Amino acid sequence: MASGEDEPRNCAVCGDRATGYHFHALTCEGCKGFFRRTVTRSTGLTCPFAGRCEVNKTQRRHCPACRLQKCLDAGMKKDMILSAEALALRRAKQAQRRAQRAPSQLSDKQKELVRTLLGAHTRHVGTMFDQFVQFRPPAHLFVRHQHLPVSVPVPPLLTHFAEINTFMVQQIIKFTKDLPLFRSLPMEDQISLLKGAAVEMCHIALNTTFCLQTQNFLCGPLHYAIEDGAHVGFQEQFLELLFRFHGTLRRLQLQEPEYVLMAAMALFSPGERPQSPEGRLRLCPRSQPREPTHDRGSVFKPSLGPFRMAGPRPTPPVLPRHPHLLPDRPGVTRREQIDHLQEVTALTLQSYIEGQQPRPGSRFLYAKLLGLLAELRSINNAFGYQIRHIQGLAAMMPLLQEICS
Repeated sequence: MASGEDEPRNCAVCGDRATGYHFHALTCEGCKGFFRRTVTRSTGLTCPFAGRCEVNKTQRRHCPACRLQKCLDAGMKKDMILSAEALALRRAKQAQRRAQRAPSQLSDKQKELVRTLLGAHTRHVGTMFDQFVQFRPPAHLFVRHQHLPVSVPVPPLLTHFAEINTFMVQQIIKFTKDLPLFRSLPMEDQISLLKGAAVEMCHIALNTTFCLQTQNFLCGPLHYAIEDGAHVGFQEQFLELLFRFHGTLRRLQLQEPEYVLMAAMALFSPGERPQSPEGRLRLCPRSQPREPTHDRGSVFKPSLGPFRMAGPRPTPPVLPRHPHLLPDRPGVTRREQIDHLQEVTALTLQSYIEGQQPRPGSRFLYAKLLGLLAELRSINNAFGYQIRHIQGLAAMMPLLQEICS
């Protein structure tokens, strides 16, 4: 006779497949996340139908008030929700345990480097995308198109974009300051490396939120599509190049240690961005942002006309084991030390990749990542050129303007 424990169990709130006990009740992942977000925000919820709404798998999003009440009736406890500090500490410990299970090919020093990077990433970068909702996003960015209270002024999309980009750069700076190897460098070298790599590191981290199915960035309850970048004022050609990069990187299915090591390689790169703002992209700035239409009915496919790149993408060359990715970056004084840090990081990344089980797209993965890092440097340069020519944007984010100068 089959044991009842082998049968799938249902969520006590909505009836979906349960994944375990969360906050003292057997629930699915969706209701677990809903309960944490709702209780943490401490917003008053009311049901327009006197609390008589049915809560099931298909209708659980229709009435948050009734869903919350059913969570409480199922036994979920508010006092079991960890504070942001406690949650960050738990995730840091989980990251350390994941690093301890790193492949045996890594040396003790390499394992320590991975642990350090994962810990700093968990503390400062891992949860930053869920916090975008704090920067008063326009209503159309919400997945469920939530409406903010009338008393709360909603800034335009351009202002929201400036605020979240400034926030991301601030978190990246905190991440680097948590790395002993980075702190060992002179202050002028730290500044030079951050100015060159901060935007690149933001996009490496942002890639974890990119959805291949919808071509959107899913950041907590918000989603950002390519047309949002066009409404801000970015050129369509630049946006297509950026989204193509994110799609290519996301399809490689990187693990968290590979993401943080890739970010560290971008940081410890004593190379400068290209001097010409045009280069092969030939980007002409748009003078003003577009007015948003807020149409989410389909994925935006920009028409580039004469700017469209013709022909197949070139095959990347075979790269050496320890490449110096780009030429010298101005302002760096400890060039040999930074070269060594980059080589240590590159060796660790390659050793980690070689120690993993084969997965889809993992053939020549290390070489592919090096090619994407070089492509990201070109995107970084084009990004700086774009924000300087979008009317009013640079003045809204002086920190990023300094980074891209």
